[in-house]
Amino acid sequence: MKAQVLLPKIFNFSFTYNCNENFLNCGDFVEVPFGKKKEIGIVWPGQSSDLKNIKIKNINRKINNLSLDQKLISFIEWFSMYNMMPLGLVLKMSIGNNYNSNKGDKDSIQIKKKIKKFFLNKEQKKALNFLNFKNEIFDVSVLQGTTGSGKTIVYFERIKKIIKKNKQALVLLPEIFLTNEFKSRFEDFFGFEPAIWHSKITPKNKRIIWKGIINNKIKLVIGARSSLLLPFKNLGVIIVDEEHDTSYKQDEGVIYHARDMAIARASFEKIPIHLITSIPSLETLNNILCKKFRHYKILKRYNDYPLPKTKIVNLNIKKIKDRFISDETFKIVKKYLERNEQILFFLNRRGYAPFLICKKCGYKQVCSNCSLYLTFHKTNNKAVCHHCSLEKKIDKKCKDDQNCEFIMYGPGVEKVFEEVRKFFPLKKVEIFSSDYLKKKVLVKDLFNRIEKNKVDILIGTQMISKGFNFPKLNCIVVIDADFSGRGYDLRTTEKNIQLYHQLSGRAGRFSSDSLIIYQTLSPENLTLNELIKNNSEKLLKNELLLRKKNHLPPFVRLIAIVVSSNKHNLSMEGARDIKKHLSKLQNIEIMGPVDSPLLKIRKKFRSRLLIRFNGKSLIQKRVINLLNSLKISSKIKLTVDVDPVNFG
Repeated sequence: MKAQVLLPKIFNFSFTYNCNENFLNCGDFVEVPFGKKKEIGIVWPGQSSDLKNIKIKNINRKINNLSLDQKLISFIEWFSMYNMMPLGLVLKMSIGNNYNSNKGDKDSIQIKKKIKKFFLNKEQKKALNFLNFKNEIFDVSVLQGTTGSGKTIVYFERIKKIIKKNKQALVLLPEIFLTNEFKSRFEDFFGFEPAIWHSKITPKNKRIIWKGIINNKIKLVIGARSSLLLPFKNLGVIIVDEEHDTSYKQDEGVIYHARDMAIARASFEKIPIHLITSIPSLETLNNILCKKFRHYKILKRYNDYPLPKTKIVNLNIKKIKDRFISDETFKIVKKYLERNEQILFFLNRRGYAPFLICKKCGYKQVCSNCSLYLTFHKTNNKAVCHHCSLEKKIDKKCKDDQNCEFIMYGPGVEKVFEEVRKFFPLKKVEIFSSDYLKKKVLVKDLFNRIEKNKVDILIGTQMISKGFNFPKLNCIVVIDADFSGRGYDLRTTEKNIQLYHQLSGRAGRFSSDSLIIYQTLSPENLTLNELIKNNSEKLLKNELLLRKKNHLPPFVRLIAIVVSSNKHNLSMEGARDIKKHLSKLQNIEIMGPVDSPLLKIRKKFRSRLLIRFNGKSLIQKRVINLLNSLKISSKIKLTVDVDPVNFG
């Protein structure tokens, strides 16, 4: 008897093995010889082919009590096809490496008994009834609520009901650093410690959690993107929090959009999925308007606190030389500090300055690996590439044999920090940025100090806009409210609407007098002025009309093909050749090739093709079959991105 075995490797096909056991079923874990090693694989559906002149090896053994169910197998196959990714790599995301199934670990998940009592208001109760409406079938529902409206407690109650039925629940979060903040809120509500799943947890904890999930002992998982493919045995609901967040898109390795794949998994599992958002993505909004998704909106904040008031400060008039915060802004901030309230200065630029140019010789600090300016980081006195992490000292000989005199253009959070410290030397100021919060202990310590009001002023990047609850934060200053975009991102307007809407929701959660100040060089900008009227949904609907007119997603589908090479001419020639072959396919439009806006990344030159097609049909099989039939030069590399979010 023969069996097909899929291995968690880069292959897009299974391997044939002899099977001495008649009781092997599809989905069973088995150990097989592969080359000189032993590998763990999965008995996979499909007919064994007649292989002539090839010695077929025997399966070594079945691994007891471990199996994938048919629903997950079907989802893995669909996931692989849809995203045009090798089947074995998708399987690896689900089962991990050999240690998951081979090595024994004692269960170290702790039980916690103390539970805080939470009470739902009328709107929250209605929202919960809305989520509870469909239980045992596939159903996509969107819970939208203004920031601070208590959406999280609503879906906690929903999860509680699922767990009581002995089913499992998965909560997806867009960023790793959010999971620990959420963990304490989960413990307060549920009385036990949830399983946390993301790339930074230890291999031992991953094994413990993985086994607990596949054996149905772990009921609740909070995870980043990769938790979507875990082998749940009795999954009852999927929650996608902050569904609009572009961080759900995985851009390297196995490329996929976790929100969209979560909806697909819920479909295969025949269970409900809830998308949670303060302001929906355009794809989700379109599905709401087309009645594909159910939709409920919580209109008021918890305890009925108002959203912050808004003020625009025109930097064309009030900007002072070599300063990035106006006098008018400082006067307003001072009033809030005198009331012992917290301030957030927001700027989505890490480091001290994004550009360094010598005023004598004109030399620019540019990354040698990427076509990008280096950002100066004052804390370590180095220029850093934010793509490949290259670091350079800024000492350089100029034309007069003296050191270059670099002028630093534009502010980063470190520059704003320095400016704020000069104005408020007695106040406790902290930077909230990934450069400063790399260790979990630092994040926890900063949160504790913010909650105890031991931090007066925060200087934060985009990560601070996501899901955090700072009770005393009542004034936010946007250093540079820029709505111009960079010219190559079709989602610029959508992202700005979502970012600034979310950001404003960080302030005034427990106050009737909060304010968000937009410092800007474009005070007449339409998007900004509609935002301050709280017309986010109107802006998104206008954006949908523009997308429809210009034949852009969500009304069409896109597949990006990036051709990279050590030499610029090779990447462009390779892209032209691939376009010539793709042109044989019907009902698709091929745009390009063009140079990527970020032409060189990690020493590779990049050229782009974009396939546009009608969203009603899946063309992935035809495209991947054609690409697999080509003899592609070893001097170029192809990266395929279905439903691209980043066009850099």
